[in-house]
Amino acid sequence: MMIHNTIYCGICTLPVEFCEFGKTFKKCKLWLEDTNPEKFNNLYGSNVNNTSSLSSEKENQISSSLAKMQLKEERKQEREAENLKNSKILIKRIPRTKHKHIVAISNLEILGSDIDMKKIAKSFASKFATGSSVSKNAEKKDEIVIQGDVAEEVEEYLTALMKEKGIEVKIEHVTERFTNKKK
Repeated sequence: MMIHNTIYCGICTLPVEFCEFGKTFKKCKLWLEDTNPEKFNNLYGSNVNNTSSLSSEKENQISSSLAKMQLKEERKQEREAENLKNSKILIKRIPRTKHKHIVAISNLEILGSDIDMKKIAKSFASKFATGSSVSKNAEKKDEIVIQGDVAEEVEEYLTALMKEKGIEVKIEHVTERFTNKKK
């Protein structure tokens, strides 16, 4: 009885036999060659028989459409990387009264789509022993609002978080002035 172990790609998370149908085939192929050369030779080596039941015309059409799709995906990833380089996380220090402040952190979606704003807000609340919540800003985007003047500590925490994820994003501080609203 033979047990078949399926190897999943570290790039596209598909079984390695199906990477060629995905959008990131070139990266998947390089990953497989680095991590499992034996499987790579079985799948893409020169000694593999490439017999196909498809007509050569249909096979060429499929391969050209896959190549276009892969090129499109590579360009999309390059654009996203460029946008990431040009973007920044904004930390605003907003006065509530003469001596009390809140800190609003926006553009955290830059860190990736896998982050949960509520979990980060909760971690800020426990780390800084203050109240913290997720709210919508004027541009209808999520931002985290933290009670207290903890802007520098938040920057250190975010820098450590980005270092852990391997992301380099600028962090910008903005301090708003206190205005007495009573007249």
